[in-house]
Amino acid sequence: MPLTDEQITHFKTHGYTAVPNFFTPREVQAMQAEVERFKRDGLGRNVATDGDGETHSDTKTNYQVIPLNDKSDLIRALPFEKRVTDAVGGLIGDPFILHLDQLFLKPGGQGIGTNWHQDNAYFKIADPLKGTAMWVAIHDATIANGTIHVVHDSFKEEYPHDRDPNSDHHIHCQVPEERAVPIELEAGGVAFFCYGTAHSTKANTTDRERAGMAFHFLHIDCVDRANLIDRQRGQPFLAGPEASGGEAEYGVKVAGTWDSEVARTLTENAN
Repeated sequence: MPLTDEQITHFKTHGYTAVPNFFTPREVQAMQAEVERFKRDGLGRNVATDGDGETHSDTKTNYQVIPLNDKSDLIRALPFEKRVTDAVGGLIGDPFILHLDQLFLKPGGQGIGTNWHQDNAYFKIADPLKGTAMWVAIHDATIANGTIHVVHDSFKEEYPHDRDPNSDHHIHCQVPEERAVPIELEAGGVAFFCYGTAHSTKANTTDRERAGMAFHFLHIDCVDRANLIDRQRGQPFLAGPEASGGEAEYGVKVAGTWDSEVARTLTENAN
């Protein structure tokens, strides 16, 4: 298991856990190369607004790419990596699907955070511990550059949400800030937090960009198949009897390709 018993207990008791060095420096290098390609190819957009929820800002940036699995063979392979499926299974139980994947990038100086919210305000599953996000630090994530923050024990509570005026589509909420915990991670570290855990990222006050990838996983008990299971939406079964290694959803075998995709990405970016 890539997680200790203590980390699993902390997740189930308090709604989150942090795992340093989950990915190797070599794997981080490959993911960083893909982020650079996303930027070059214009695959994302700035979702930050000038306080009205509509007018896109020229001075504030919250750059989002969603989804990721249809834009990168490397990133498509990541959720199938055994390290990932073992960790997620230990936290929310098998079987489960990949619910969604996305990237947020905050440029130095003008990168703003994603406001406080609970994922379950969007997804509304009955048991918030049956879904988890895996937030991957693509670059070193510090308090200064706006790393992810979580509210201790907040999955046991529900906070009213409304539209975030600083985003073109997000919602936000008020939280007990005295229970907020910053999670600082070197690149390759991950934070797992359940669907009920209130979380946010902060402004990047440094002169270097910071990116984080978020993968959401959902136990099959909480899946409304009519709404979520759609082979065209990239929501594969990752564990359980219906898991096909990606063939059913993507038409190709994806499981087991992570190492080769890392090698391919690094080779392509070395040339």
